[in-house]
Amino acid sequence: MQRTRVFPGNYKSLAEISSFIEQSIKEAGLDTRDVYAVKLAVDEACCNIIDHAYGGEHKGEMEISVQVETDCLKIELRDQGKPFNPADVPPPQFNATLEELEEHGAGYYLMKKLMDSVHYEYSPQTGNRMILKKRIKN
Repeated sequence: MQRTRVFPGNYKSLAEISSFIEQSIKEAGLDTRDVYAVKLAVDEACCNIIDHAYGGEHKGEMEISVQVETDCLKIELRDQGKPFNPADVPPPQFNATLEELEEHGAGYYLMKKLMDSVHYEYSPQTGNRMILKKRIKN
């Protein structure tokens, strides 16, 4: 089963995206904690697209595909915003004060902690593509 939808790149879309994710993975057999983790990771990815790839709201769209495989849930996010290099994202400094915290890095770190796999690629022809995977425990 695969479902794909396109959403406007704005914060008002986040609630609708969360509902789309939850409905799409309902039959995947994930427990409540994993469903929450997936929704949070997708929310972080979408915020990164809005904030960093597009540089603000209403500047592009986000295409989200959800595919339930036998042993894995795969979520693919696509956008036409500015590319980034994951190797350039520094790990967050959790022992720093609020004023000293870096503005970037915590969301990507969180996605990697919540999901079993996070893969990013960029192509000038197709734009940004991020694939988030979560194992389905039987």
